[in-house]
Formats: sequence, structure tokens, C-alpha cells
Amino acid sequence: MAQDSHCIAERELLEAVRGISTFSTTSPSDEEQNQPEAEISCQVRKENSEKDDLQDSSASLSPNSSMTTKELQEYWRNEKRQCRQVELLFEIPSTRIVEHHLSKYVTYKIIILQTGSFDSNKSVIERRYSDFDKLHRNLLEEFSEEMEDVTFPKKTLTGNFTEETINERKLAFKDYLRLLYSMTYIRKSKKFIDFLTRPELQEAYGCLRGGQYTKALEILLEVIGLQERLTRGNPVSIVPTLCAIVVCHKDLENPASAFEYGEKALSRLRVHTSHRYYIPLLETMIALAYELGKDFLSLQENLEEWKAKKDPIRVFTLKELAVREYVQ
Repeated sequence: MAQDSHCIAERELLEAVRGISTFSTTSPSDEEQNQPEAEISCQVRKENSEKDDLQDSSASLSPNSSMTTKELQEYWRNEKRQCRQVELLFEIPSTRIVEHHLSKYVTYKIIILQTGSFDSNKSVIERRYSDFDKLHRNLLEEFSEEMEDVTFPKKTLTGNFTEETINERKLAFKDYLRLLYSMTYIRKSKKFIDFLTRPELQEAYGCLRGGQYTKALEILLEVIGLQERLTRGNPVSIVPTLCAIVVCHKDLENPASAFEYGEKALSRLRVHTSHRYYIPLLETMIALAYELGKDFLSLQENLEEWKAKKDPIRVFTLKELAVREYVQ
């Protein structure tokens, strides 16, 4: 039995070492702790990296043939503690060539999947080479040290539309996104999040300003899921999008749905009552609650309490705030 236990421990160690040497994206979220072990991967740890959110355990051992079964098991436990659940995966399954009157370019279809989820949680966006190039230049300005060893596919004067070049870039951009997402500071940066969400949000708000509420709502509902997964550490950042959804539902005469998303937005502002959306959202929620026959006294009390503490200032309506978002 002792020999069997030793063999099992050695096999576990070999699996651990193979897992450590394989690069994968990671996330600091603790919400995915019950995912299958097959979906757990370790982030590449750089020497002398104070910014890395994974710290090597001082008790961690190096594997060798002289280690006892107990030491091997302890080594494995230490390595597992330093592994984080994969949260988002990036795939680029296809591309398409777009031709306009005076331009021609390739768009890359990016599918963003949440680990352990199925198609219901995926987000699909399209970006072209120039979008990736702009992101790379912006990140170099802010994260020069982190980006030092990050490679980016160079632009060529000819052959940009050959099947070979397109396939090479497709694989390169897939690895590029995974690598960026593995870096805590970059993953949380506005520039990275904007790359993944801003074009769609700009389109949605453009539709909202044009009175195309059905189209705006369709896009916003697609984006909000991705925004939530990208900004879990900063829930207030998605309040404008939630409020835009409230405005669309309200103008489409769906008060129940508007109230539902309004509650989500309001829950993120409980301790942020100075936020520019707080009072317009409260006023809208009071009106919606009255229309739906819901109790609005607590909402009214919050509104009166805020007004009693603050000097009278002009407050925009929720819709007025929404149409001002993403104005070029």
C-alpha cells in the first residue's frame, strides 16, 4: 500500500509540473472555485515581478527523486494554491475580408467564453488589425514594463490578404489576447476593456440617441454580460450601461424589465450616492414603481434624504445622461 501511495503521488507531481509549464489565462476571481480541475491553470510567474498577483510560497519545495510521499503531496498542495481558475477564454475561429469603395481589410471574429459555461455565456465581437494595433500602442504607453516581452504581428506592405498571413495572424491575436488577459494590471485597465466593449457601446448609444431603442437594447444586452465579467472588481463601472438598458425598456413601454435593470444599477450605487446617475436613477425608479404598483416609499425617502444633505443643483434626467455617453 505504501508503494502504491508513492506511485500515485509521483503521478500527481508529474501532472502538476506539466500543468505549470503550460501557459493559460488566469483570473483573481474566487467565484469559480468549484469548477472542474481540468479547467485550472497556473499563470506564468516572472522573476522579480512585484506587480504579479501570484506570490511563491516560502514553504514551496522543488520536486526531486529524494522527496518523501508526504513532501510530494505538500509540494502539490502548494502549487495548487497558486493556481487560479480560468475565467475567460479567447477564441478566433474565423475571419472575413471586407471591401469598401476605397478600402479593404480583414476582420477577426473573437469569441469570448467564460470557463465552465456553455454558449449562453459567450460574447462575439469583430476587430480588425488596426484595432489590435491601436490597442498595442496604447498599452505600450501605459504598461511598458509589462509589455516588454509581448510580441505583436507586424504589418506587411504586401500579402496581408493571403490565406497564410490571415491564419498566422488569427493564431497570433488569439495568443496575444490570452497573454494580455493573464496580466492583472492590463486585464483591469480601461484600455483593454474598451478594446473589447467600446465599439459596440458606441453603436448602441448611437442607436439610442436616434430613437432606435430596440436595436440599442439588443446591443446593450449583448455587451452587459461581457462588461460584468471584465469589471467584477469595479461593479460601479457598468452602471451607465444598466441605466441605458432601463431607458430603452422604459421607452419601449416595458416598465417591469426597466425596473428589474434599475434595481441592478441601484444596488451598485448604495454606497456611491454622489455618483452622477444616483439621483436620476432614483427618480426613474420611483416613477416605475408607482406605475407597477410597487412600494416606492423607501426610494422616496432616499431621494428626500439626499436632497436634504446636498445643495440644490441641476440634475439631468436618466435619459439625458444616457444620450450623453460616448458622444464623440
